[in-house]
Amino acid sequence: MKLLIADDDPQLVRALRITLAAHGYEVIPASDGAEAITLAAREHPDIILLDLGMPQLDGMQVIHALRGWTQAPIIVVSGRTGSADKVDALDAGADDFVTKPFQVDELLARLRALARRVAPAGEANETTVRFGDVAVDLATRLVTRGGARVHLTPTEWRMLEHLCRHPGALVTRLELLREIWGSDQVTDSGYLRLYMSQLRKKLEREPSAPVHLLTESGMGYRLVLG
Repeated sequence: MKLLIADDDPQLVRALRITLAAHGYEVIPASDGAEAITLAAREHPDIILLDLGMPQLDGMQVIHALRGWTQAPIIVVSGRTGSADKVDALDAGADDFVTKPFQVDELLARLRALARRVAPAGEANETTVRFGDVAVDLATRLVTRGGARVHLTPTEWRMLEHLCRHPGALVTRLELLREIWGSDQVTDSGYLRLYMSQLRKKLEREPSAPVHLLTESGMGYRLVLG
């Protein structure tokens, strides 16, 4: 799998290049935002790791430029810890956000999660998403748990469907509001928490301690498979 790393810290890029190559990734390094866009257009990476604070063009500008022509998953790897930076990056089109410093195992896990979304060329997409004892058939809109059918309301289904189409990735509140109500003018007055609570009651073994339908505080939700 081809991985583009855009960061102006040469030591970090060198360390990641060695580590990720050892795990089978073909690493393409870029030292600034302009080079990242050029290499992405030429190399067509499967996943992009992107710092926000880079010379030439910053990470936000790169995200906007990339999302004009590619849907390759983007993980922002940044030292910025403010929730506003995270939300802005995710709303601009990033798929996940990892704060520096980070554990390599965590980064590898997130890469694996996003890699499952990148279907090899010519391979038919799997329509059934499974987690725990739950199976979600996206083609027939059938949800089962332990083999028994689970009834979902239309809004619960739209929320679950969107999470299932982005397994492992962080889905922002704004993204879900747009998906469910078709407008970014709708404000979240607890609606998403209510529907997520209902989904957990129907699909999690312990709704009060979910392991699949997770909340990312201040940002959104994530569906963890397995």
